[in-house]
Amino acid sequence: MKVIIVGGVAGGASAAARLRRLDEKAEITIYERSGYISYANCGLPYYIGDVISDQGELTLQTPESFYKRFHIEAKVHHEVMEIEPEKKMVTVCDLQTGKVWREKYDKLILSPGAKAIKPNIPGIDMENIFTLRTVEDTLDIDNYVKAKNVKSAVVVGGGFIGLEAAENLKHIGINVTIVEAAHQVLSILDEDMACQIHALLRENDIELLLGSGIAAFEKAEGGDQVISILANGRRIYADMVVLAIGVTPDTVLAQKAGIKTGLKGSIVVNEKMETSIPDIYAIGDAIEVTHYITGKKALISLAGPANKQGRIVADNISGGESIYKGTQGSSVIKLFDMTAAATGITERVAKMAGISYGKVILSPASHASYYPGGKIMTIKAIFDQETNRILGAQIVGYEGVDKRIDVIATAIRAGMRINELAELELAYAPPFSSAKDPVNMIGFIAENLITEKVKQFYYEDLGGLFNRKDVFLLDARTPQEYARGHVEGFLNIPVDELRERIMEIPNEKSVYVMCQSGLRSYIACRILSNLGYECYNFAGGYRFFSMVEKENLANPNSYTCGMEK
Repeated sequence: MKVIIVGGVAGGASAAARLRRLDEKAEITIYERSGYISYANCGLPYYIGDVISDQGELTLQTPESFYKRFHIEAKVHHEVMEIEPEKKMVTVCDLQTGKVWREKYDKLILSPGAKAIKPNIPGIDMENIFTLRTVEDTLDIDNYVKAKNVKSAVVVGGGFIGLEAAENLKHIGINVTIVEAAHQVLSILDEDMACQIHALLRENDIELLLGSGIAAFEKAEGGDQVISILANGRRIYADMVVLAIGVTPDTVLAQKAGIKTGLKGSIVVNEKMETSIPDIYAIGDAIEVTHYITGKKALISLAGPANKQGRIVADNISGGESIYKGTQGSSVIKLFDMTAAATGITERVAKMAGISYGKVILSPASHASYYPGGKIMTIKAIFDQETNRILGAQIVGYEGVDKRIDVIATAIRAGMRINELAELELAYAPPFSSAKDPVNMIGFIAENLITEKVKQFYYEDLGGLFNRKDVFLLDARTPQEYARGHVEGFLNIPVDELRERIMEIPNEKSVYVMCQSGLRSYIACRILSNLGYECYNFAGGYRFFSMVEKENLANPNSYTCGMEK
């Protein structure tokens, strides 16, 4: 059996290696148009920032090492130009010599990936405007930075690559401006959760321009600088620009062959990764996947799913019956000393999909409070109000973020309900966690909501409360905490004094309670509810309020972060 694989990196290389482990006799050839058969795509920004200093560390496999271990022919600088499905032939070009030939296959795997988006705007092809997608892109940026002694850069786009590029450019002493057309960075987060990332970037002296699109680029007079011209007319001078506005499936080859395509030209595959043409499979960033939570078609460019898809294809080519059950979008990013992670869908997506959802917001410590060094993380979890199924979670914090998101991602795959998170028995020791782990706390809070032991209100509800005469606004923190900052209109009665001062709260009014994190206000709500009051607890506490409100003041263009007035 002869198998030709178009494209290496994550999906193609994984498929080839798995196939060899399953079939020692198969003839396997990979054609990769770049100069690298398998490389650490996610590590590229860190080479620019000198975090990874050895170029060789970016290369996971070379053609030589691949052949030595697997007896697989891996041809770099080779491009498959055409597919003839009826004849099971491909046309290949050696990009270094120009030689072209046709070659037969029994099975064909397409792993062409995605290409960086370059908008068709004036000045886009200037020499100091770069994309960051391949090893070659990385080396071009690194060489330019060093050769031109770059002091300033504009990064267009606030996704994973854009933020990592900005951090690493800042790490080597370059002044950075991020231009993002949306009102937030990191679309894996809801805007209220992204507020912490915005604050972090500003704290690290990165200028953040949200709601700002690029209209054109111009070369500055009398020098090498490029002028980024925003849609609002602002002009930003910098030594270089990094475009990181997203990727698009690289599927020209598939489309020419008549293979069915879907979202944004992506290749349509079934659960076995088969395309619309027999004996042709597709994997990785070029394909349309089924979202594990919504069941809808989606484009999700992540290395983990691409590797799994490569394994599934190899299994099926070798006579197996492996299927791909969908992508839920689990991801994590490090930015300076902060970590942000997500799995499943956001509140924004749930709302757009018309799902009746509930949400839990909490701010637990990374480990036991009495053990030194614990840091606060903010967690937001979304669940289906009809079934209690976990729809997604987002966490922003410092240590321990990654392991919590992985537990929740696993719970989603296991089909657990959000209240069942309370039952998980997770490893505990003071340096690592609390006896009630943050994941357990999600379950505890959700269980209270589901059983109606407590009702919640949210940041976006605050604006509608201030002019109502039928509500009593209560801050259950200490007088010292209240004096350091509070929401105007909330009266301070500490939870420990609540029973003795209950006559100060009119029993005909609904009581809306806030504390620092949501715990003491929950206790206050239980006291009040047992005494016959209708009571609501503020999700996330004053800590969450102040974080979102601070961003609302810093970014007046934001409308989701701002409370409805």
